[in-house]
Amino acid sequence: MSKSLQAIRGMNDILPDQTPLWRYFEGTVARLLDNYGYKQIRMPIVEFTELFKRSIGEVTDIVEKEMYTFEDRNGDSLTLRPEGTAACVRAVLEHGITGGGQVQKLWYIGPMFRHERPQKGRYRQFHQIGLEVFNLDGPDIDAELIIMTWRLWGELGIRDAVKLELNSLGTSESRGRYRESLVEYLSAHHDKLDEDSQRRLKTNPLRVLDTKNADTQAVLVDAPKMADYLDDESRAHFEGLKARLDAVGIPYVLNPKLVRGLDYYSKTVFEWVTDKLGAQGTVCAGGRYDGLVEQMGGKPTTGVGFAMGIERLVLMLETLEQIPAEISRQVDVYLCAFGEQAELAGLALAERVRDQLPNLRLQVNAGAGSFKSQFKKADKSGALYALILGDDEMAQQVVGFKPLRGQGEQQSIAWDALAAHLATCVVQG
Repeated sequence: MSKSLQAIRGMNDILPDQTPLWRYFEGTVARLLDNYGYKQIRMPIVEFTELFKRSIGEVTDIVEKEMYTFEDRNGDSLTLRPEGTAACVRAVLEHGITGGGQVQKLWYIGPMFRHERPQKGRYRQFHQIGLEVFNLDGPDIDAELIIMTWRLWGELGIRDAVKLELNSLGTSESRGRYRESLVEYLSAHHDKLDEDSQRRLKTNPLRVLDTKNADTQAVLVDAPKMADYLDDESRAHFEGLKARLDAVGIPYVLNPKLVRGLDYYSKTVFEWVTDKLGAQGTVCAGGRYDGLVEQMGGKPTTGVGFAMGIERLVLMLETLEQIPAEISRQVDVYLCAFGEQAELAGLALAERVRDQLPNLRLQVNAGAGSFKSQFKKADKSGALYALILGDDEMAQQVVGFKPLRGQGEQQSIAWDALAAHLATCVVQG
């Protein structure tokens, strides 16, 4: 017997009963970003592998172990994008839309791919909403990104379940001085480090700071602190950011071990974390990457951005039961028609109603069926009301109007008055 076809491990279908919550979340974010003046950009999901090696860093876990890379028919090495910032930078460079100091405030949405061990809230194909700002170098724009996410958490009803962690990585020069000091300290305690941290000590020592190994964390208690190596410019930038967050009233925690997993960050880095999702605690993260555009061949251009994981935030909404009641209902009104003439009249009536109430979710029964079977489908649809059109209603040019949820008697509504009646009833319902 042949093996049944199924999705690749860690790459999941999002089924019809799940998509309403996804659409609600995505729509809420899109409206918020529109209100703050951000514009959407869409990039391919496949890029040349070199893009990610140059931007993310060849000795990061992503490039070393997690990318989906393959050769196409031309022999080019291509990679399914593991994150969005590098692709966005490539796009703005290719099309010249940041040249001459043009400010760009951009956002994108879509799937990303990393070959990780699948677990709840962490998958091999996952979805992100990302945001990137170019040619603004002050702490005010860093603060705006954080303020927007704070407002989003409030709109979603999850503000009490997340915590903001902040750090500054300084400039590449100050970070280089810190790196030397950290390597010297960790090398003196080499035997106490876990195997992964020993490897990172040679390749990417700052990543040792966010190890989950308890023994290595104990060694890090007395390790040099990044804050002691910050240059004056980075320190002033960080103080400016904190002052703006204080002015708005956004609480935060300073985390000197927060370094992020990508090489291109500088100055501000931040994470929104939660304890509601088990081990996968980060729901949104980002920071400043002032040297990345130049690193990728462009002129010096400042940049800052963040990305949020849609799977994790949808899971949070479910866990905290912050799902608006209206999104679980996909149909407002269900029209039942009995007999061929009633079906024809029903189609015409439904389209007239849709012309007058374009936001009404009106489903017309398909597949005919008895009175009992159509009403069963109407009830299963979740509709608030059923419309009934049979021989008697046809003769009087009325439609039966029956509440399906709660109290109310069936009544007859003239065809010409139906749209006005629905506008009142559905809003009240």
